This record gives sequence, structure tokens and C-alpha cells, in this order.
Amino acid sequence: MKLTEKQKRFADYYIETGNATEAYKKAGYKASNDNIAAVESHKLLRNPKVSEYIAERNKQLEDDRIADMEEVKRFWTNTLRDEGMDPKHRLKASEYIAKTNAAFIEKQEITGEMTQTINNDLSKLSVEELKQIENILSKAE
Repeated sequence: MKLTEKQKRFADYYIETGNATEAYKKAGYKASNDNIAAVESHKLLRNPKVSEYIAERNKQLEDDRIADMEEVKRFWTNTLRDEGMDPKHRLKASEYIAKTNAAFIEKQEITGEMTQTINNDLSKLSVEELKQIENILSKAE
């Protein structure tokens, strides 16, 4: 995807302003009036290379605005370690860090006997067999 310098400037100005005609002029394209600039700018927007570049840049900008999990954990860690921070906030940050690292795994013990092997293909079981399985599973809850 190779754009000319003007196409790149146009796309960047378009992302910044949202106005194709204005972006067309700011990028250095010449037009005798605004109507011609509007028509030509919309032609540029339909150019596959330009539209692909705009889509990629918008995705990059969006990704930069949204915190990823590493950034969130870094924030929680900084909060946890900040001795000037309210202790309840530090404690909550430690809880969040622990949860994201699976430190609080809820364990459940299930007792009972399985009297029948459950086949993955339940369509081959009779209604009575399905009722038995349902009964076993409801007792396990």
C-alpha cells in the first residue's frame, strides 16, 4: 500500500477533521472551487489505497486510546505500591491484581456415583436413558 505524499496528507487530515473537502485543500490539492474540491475529495476516499490507509490509521488510533490488560495491571500495581494512596484503594488494587492472576479459584467438590457413561451422541439414547442422566445431574447440583 504505497500512497503519494499528498494522498497520505489528505487521509491524515481527513481523519483529523472528518471533512473531505477541507482535507483535500489542506493536503495541497488545487481546485477552482469548493464543488470541485468536494467531488475530487470523495474520489480520493473511494481510492482503495487511501480508504485502506484510513481504516488502518483509525484502528491504530482506537487501539492507542483503549487500555490493554498490561496497562491496567501496571495502573493497579502503581496504585498498590503508592503509600500515599488511601489504603482501601491499595487493597482493592491488590484484589484486582490477584483476580486477574487467578489467585481466587473457587473450588467445588462434587460427590456421587456415575452409574452410566454419558456418550457424546445423545441422539442415540432412549428417553428413559436421558431421564436417568437428567436425574443424576440434578442430584449433583
